[in-house]
Amino acid sequence: MSLESPVLDIDPLIDDPRTRIVVCCGSGGVGKTTTAAALGVRAAERGRKAVVLTIDPARRLAQSMGLSELDNTPRKVAGIDESAGGELHAMMLDMKRTFDEVVLQHTDQERARAILDNPFYQSLSAGFAGTQEYMAMEKLGQLRALDEWDLIIVDTPPSRSALDFLDAPKRLGSFLDGRFIRLLTAPAKVGGRAGVKFLNVGMSMMTGTLSKVMGAHLLRDVQTFVAAMDSMFGGFRSRADATYKLLQANGTAFLVVAAPERDALREASYFVERLAAEDMPLAGLVLNRVHGSGAAQLTAERALAAAEALDDLSEPDDPGAPNDLDDPDNPNDPETADAVDAGHAAGNPTTPRLTGEFDESAENLQSVGIVDQPGGKAGLRTADGGEGTPSTDSADTSSPESPTGSPAAPVPAQDPEAGRSTNPDPLDADRLAAGMLRLHAERMQLVARERRTRERFVSVHPDVPMVDVAALPGDVHDLEGLRAIGERLAQGQPTAA
Repeated sequence: MSLESPVLDIDPLIDDPRTRIVVCCGSGGVGKTTTAAALGVRAAERGRKAVVLTIDPARRLAQSMGLSELDNTPRKVAGIDESAGGELHAMMLDMKRTFDEVVLQHTDQERARAILDNPFYQSLSAGFAGTQEYMAMEKLGQLRALDEWDLIIVDTPPSRSALDFLDAPKRLGSFLDGRFIRLLTAPAKVGGRAGVKFLNVGMSMMTGTLSKVMGAHLLRDVQTFVAAMDSMFGGFRSRADATYKLLQANGTAFLVVAAPERDALREASYFVERLAAEDMPLAGLVLNRVHGSGAAQLTAERALAAAEALDDLSEPDDPGAPNDLDDPDNPNDPETADAVDAGHAAGNPTTPRLTGEFDESAENLQSVGIVDQPGGKAGLRTADGGEGTPSTDSADTSSPESPTGSPAAPVPAQDPEAGRSTNPDPLDADRLAAGMLRLHAERMQLVARERRTRERFVSVHPDVPMVDVAALPGDVHDLEGLRAIGERLAQGQPTAA
């Protein structure tokens, strides 16, 4: 029994003015960035003023948008059809620059300089676990607050687990509220010399131990960073909470992107369940890189059987069958070969040698192929040895005969340009057909495997709308490629699982 999922209609989703944010999420390597860019192109050409926030796009994707590079500032994409009134901007998240902007925006200049120059902050802003995910949400909040675009499309960061994207704001808030951070900020919060003396004994014991583990310089950098950031911790937490609520709002739509592979769909299934648990609006699932066949009625089993039948036809004859070499009239027979050599020894110029060499006046007499004369093109020599129109006075060139005196057998037609026979070898054609049938069988086996994988997902989540995007033969490298993906997103129909 085949299972069918509801159809995910992309165009009504991106055309709805109430849709302000589309978040493309899923595991790594499933085409989230390409999907986000294609949605941006299609939305802009349908009249939306859109911006695409990509996280880690390949250079070729930036070039496909007509941009030499993407940075932390939205840049307008040229080549978009703006006849409907839309336009497209694109940007790539610069994690450290976004963190710097947050620091500069929420603290005074002197403290901001102390934070930006702190070695611990530089390491934190460049590679701390969860920082990229949090800064993506921070940048999303900034773009939404500017209100310059009516549609923001977010490509979530590539990570081991799709859950990192949702957990990042809370994880950073938990880090800032952790016991270690509160302990390091305690001396600054107590204030006064008495408070410092009160905590001096305990802090000296703790810092002595931490210095041995972390190193004195690192511990000092951490304490300086925490002291400078203390006034900003509340701002981080409040913005994280605001962004989380923004993701839960009605104007946000989550698109889970996956490939028809077991691991990718398992991750997508887990993510769908998490979105439901967090009350976040799920629009549907985009199933990327789905394979199909134009000859689906030919099953893999029938294709393999046909290939084996062609292989049997192209195999050599049974060794017990009569051999053509036993034919006394066959020039390839060993006894006939001796007779031919004897004829040459007796001075018979029309007797062909087995090596294919002929006397200058000999013609192409072998019925198995064409043998050129040593001096030039066969049949184009004159009686006096020059080239040109064949002489009518020469019986050797006008009516060639076989060694037995009978007219020579007709030879295959020859392509004058290619210089070889135009008659195809039926054995080569059989081998080619057998190879193509095996390729088709492999494709049909892949299609069946993808269908089974999809069926398992549909059986668990039968109410999740889906759209299948057929695999392209190559990479997307220009706006036309992104438009093609957009067309497939809009027109793709979920196949029966």
